[in-house]
Parts: sequence; structure tokens; C-alpha cells
Amino acid sequence: GLTAALWARTTVEPGTPVAVALDEDDLSLLTFLYWPVTPDQPLPSPQAYARLNRFLRTGGMILFDTRDALTSRPGGPPTPETAYLRKMLATLEVPELEIVPADHVLTKAFYLVDSFPGRYDTGQTWVETLPPAGEGGERRPARAGDGVSPIVITSNDLAAAWAVGKRGEALYPITGGDQRQREMAFRGGVNIVMYTLTGNYKADQVHVPALLERLGQ
Repeated sequence: GLTAALWARTTVEPGTPVAVALDEDDLSLLTFLYWPVTPDQPLPSPQAYARLNRFLRTGGMILFDTRDALTSRPGGPPTPETAYLRKMLATLEVPELEIVPADHVLTKAFYLVDSFPGRYDTGQTWVETLPPAGEGGERRPARAGDGVSPIVITSNDLAAAWAVGKRGEALYPITGGDQRQREMAFRGGVNIVMYTLTGNYKADQVHVPALLERLGQ
């Protein structure tokens, strides 16, 4: 479903999603991995961890989806999915993370969005923490250069909202009262892919007024 949306709405021409065997496949050929987390899956092997760390260091992004937004409680004990993810991430070279700020370039990489719902809409989305504002008081996204957060974490079950059948019909029901939630899930997915492929180039737009003033002079 997300592949079809990217073809229809953007200039991206993605191939069919494929499964990845971490111990066998060449991850350097890929840019974006969607990782649905289940508590009973085996931890990656040392070789797989090495491949994943190299993938993250060389510009790849992994979207981890614990899909447990309905059972997770703020301040409560971690769900089995979250506990597994924490254990797995302990061996990966993961940067410090924060909830996606309202002014993060991920919220405007293609569409203007303020959240990233999937089948559920109550979970939070986490990305690499951006550095604090400098003395000049620049807005946060403008200082991240072309860097892309190597890790995105959600619990909203994005792939279930994107999933469609052969006739384009939705395969899973949406949980929530907003009838536009599935459309917003597609928009968030498009933003994530565009952000992964193009970096933070849209962050430079905060400097447009100053550049136009200098050109006028």
C-alpha cells in the first residue's frame, strides 16, 4: 500500500517490499528497513549486529514498530515487545532518542503532519535527539544538516494501516475515531520515506527569508 502511494504521489519509484535475511543479504543495497517487533523472535547474531551497525553508519534507516500502542501504558511496566526492543538495541549503535518535535523536518518532508498514526493513533514516535539551539537561536531542524535519524521507533502498527489487497482494499481495520486516520498514516509513511531518501534538505527553508533579503541587496 505504501509502495502504491509513493508511486502515485511522489517521484519515488520503489520496488516491491522484500524480506531481508540479516545474516545473508547485502544491506548496502538497501536504504530503509521496516522492522515489526515481536517478543519471541530470536536476537540477531553477532554477524547480523555488525551488518546492522554498518547499515546505520552508512546512511540506512530502520523503523522499529512494536505495534503495542493499545497495551502500553505511560509509566507502567514495558510490554513484551518494548522489553525485547530495549534488549536488542543495547547492542546496536543507537543515538539518544526523543519524541519527534513539532518542528522536526520529518513533519514536513512531503506533507505537513503533526503525528504518525498507523492502525493505532495513541503511540509516540521517537527519532534521534537533535542538538540544542545555539547562541543564534536557530530553529532545531536547520542545524541537523543533511543527517537523517538512523532509528525511528513507533508503536502504532504502521504497516497494518498501509496494507492493501490486490484490489487496493484495506486489509486491517483502523482503531480510533478519526475517519482520516488511514490517510494520515499514508502521509506519515510518505514523509518517512522521503526523509530517508532526501535528508534534511527542507530544513534549509528556514533561511529563505534571509537569503532573499541578501539577493535583493
